[in-house]
Amino acid sequence: MSTPKRVKDSQTPRRSIQHSTGYQTDLLDWKQKEALSTSKNISKHGQNNPVENCDHADVEKQAEDALQEAVRYFEKGPLKTSRSKDENMEKHLKIVENAAWKYGLNPEELDILLNVVVSGKYGSLVNSRLWRCMIPATLISEDSVVKAVSWLCVGKCCGSTKVLFYRWLVAVFDFIDHKEKINLLYGFFFASLQDDALGKQPYLHALLLLYKFFVPSLISVSLPVKKKAYFKNSENLWKNALVAVRQRNQGPSPEPLRLMLNPVSIHSRKRKWNAHSGFPVLNSSSHTKESERKEISLSAYLNSNKSLPVEQLQSFPQLLQNIHCLKLPSQMGAVLNNSLLLHYVNCVRDESVLLRLYHWLSQTLQEECIWYKVNNYECEKEFTNLLDTVFKAECFLQEGFASCEAFLYKSLPLWDGFCCRSQFLQLVSWIPFSSFSEVKPFIFDGLAQLFFTSTIYFKCSVLETLKELLQNWLLWLSMDIYQKTVTDSSLDTTFSGSIKSVFELIHYVGWLSTNGMRLENDSTFLLHFVLDFYEKVCDIYLNYNLPLVVLLPLGVFYRALLSLDPSILNQLCYIMHRYRNNLTAAKKNELVLKTKSEFIFSNKTYQEYNNYLTTMVGCLWTSKPFQKGSYFDPEVFKKVGVAKYKTSLNLVHHPALLSYAISFSLKEWPKERTVNMNYIQGKKWNGYLDYLFSEGLQGLKLFTQSSIHHSSVP
Repeated sequence: MSTPKRVKDSQTPRRSIQHSTGYQTDLLDWKQKEALSTSKNISKHGQNNPVENCDHADVEKQAEDALQEAVRYFEKGPLKTSRSKDENMEKHLKIVENAAWKYGLNPEELDILLNVVVSGKYGSLVNSRLWRCMIPATLISEDSVVKAVSWLCVGKCCGSTKVLFYRWLVAVFDFIDHKEKINLLYGFFFASLQDDALGKQPYLHALLLLYKFFVPSLISVSLPVKKKAYFKNSENLWKNALVAVRQRNQGPSPEPLRLMLNPVSIHSRKRKWNAHSGFPVLNSSSHTKESERKEISLSAYLNSNKSLPVEQLQSFPQLLQNIHCLKLPSQMGAVLNNSLLLHYVNCVRDESVLLRLYHWLSQTLQEECIWYKVNNYECEKEFTNLLDTVFKAECFLQEGFASCEAFLYKSLPLWDGFCCRSQFLQLVSWIPFSSFSEVKPFIFDGLAQLFFTSTIYFKCSVLETLKELLQNWLLWLSMDIYQKTVTDSSLDTTFSGSIKSVFELIHYVGWLSTNGMRLENDSTFLLHFVLDFYEKVCDIYLNYNLPLVVLLPLGVFYRALLSLDPSILNQLCYIMHRYRNNLTAAKKNELVLKTKSEFIFSNKTYQEYNNYLTTMVGCLWTSKPFQKGSYFDPEVFKKVGVAKYKTSLNLVHHPALLSYAISFSLKEWPKERTVNMNYIQGKKWNGYLDYLFSEGLQGLKLFTQSSIHHSSVP
């Protein structure tokens, strides 16, 4: 691609520029007048000394050719097999630097070099030197900026290059010939605030403040206005150069624009918060007042559209009537406390609304997190209220916020597992559905460390949280499958990956549960929470219409089967009953469709369930447990009071049901001095079953009715 010839400032073609403020028009007029004045000075100088003017033209032509050659050099990219590469690069860098800092670069040269630095062709050292050369002699093409932004999306350049791009864009914003296309990139600029390398940089905030000045209808989010939020003049790489180029080319520059951002009228975030709730007050009127103070014709636009301030919104019918003309609050955090506005956020398709909300949440959670700073725990109540409100909003929307997920990623490694435990774990339960393997290093690995080193109460809280997370993921996935066609081949890969993520989450909880039970000496209290989780797991196929059945691990199954607590045994019976129903339904579905699903049930799944079933029937009915090669340490049964477990373990002699057997014996044979539970057989066995069911053991009832043939009464 040939590089266009450099055009002198006095001959640079200028397009008509339309701006939203008087300042931009004045700036253009000033540039045009100075260009005309420069051309007159050159003409007058040539008349006085034609020979000197000719020599000067030759020098300029040589410098021009050298600059064109240097620009072409960088456009082609770095050479890989040249011994003089460093020398050539240094020579061309100096040519570009001298020309840029002396006269500035024309739009074509800026376009080429801007494309070079953001495309990642060179290292950060060369790029930083080229960035310092991005000094416009006249104007900057809007298309050049748009192309540079597209390169940022590709991810070729490093974080420091991105930061320099935004700093440069702020510094030369007034020299961009048009703003229409750049205004359309508002969502991208706002999304960039979520990037760690950029979110804490003041340059993006300064850029958004410029937008807020020129087009206040685009940005109503609260932004910092103190000078420290921008950058010091000594740190500005281009300000002094711009002034020097102006003075050298066209004479002294006029008074620069001063943004009318009064720190007195625009309060900081904390001053806008409601002292009682910790959230911004629902108020959209400040937007109009600010625009009137700046003398921008925004009021006419608002009046023509008859926008409705959110503080006047009182009912759902009113929301439906005015949903197209709502004027959102200046601070999006106020939305979280208003159910009507949450409805609006859930329905509207304007991406900038969510971006504003996510940015407010991201900044607020980071600033208010009490374990980010030492001795900041006096604000625990306020932070707790904040997390509670965010959680309620997520429950209302039935969707987790991406900014909350990012906060969890950053804060979990610093969390002690105690402070704001309930609120923090509630946010974990609303992590948006994603690949388990991607989330695991950030959330689940750290959660496992806290799980194994904390109290039993923390372990129970974590299991409850993971059960709610599983439920939210299943609901999301089932709705997603409902809206798409599962038979579509293009969906198979994605669907398979989603099912795999759910499977890995269940497997992770099984691993936590097995090891947690061992650490807590087979605590019945903890086992209840484990089985609660598997009550959700056993019904995935029927309740959520998802082709997945995952059995509970051996370490959980046998602990529940041999538990001394009848409620645990009853719960296990119910879970096994539901597993049977799900597997039976899946088998029937395969027979009807005459196809086997590639996502789920292998023969191994059915075989594992049958082994569990055989063991349970042997322990509760036939008195023949653990027959097929199973081995258990006899000490285990001595601890639970069953010496002859190979022949006597059943519903009567099971350690969890001994109290029921004794009560039934006393009721049936009140005159007997010695309780002999061997009498419970034959017809009395059926009476004993009815007695157990009447005592509320409904899980046991469902299991015996569905999995045991009653003709085989002991």
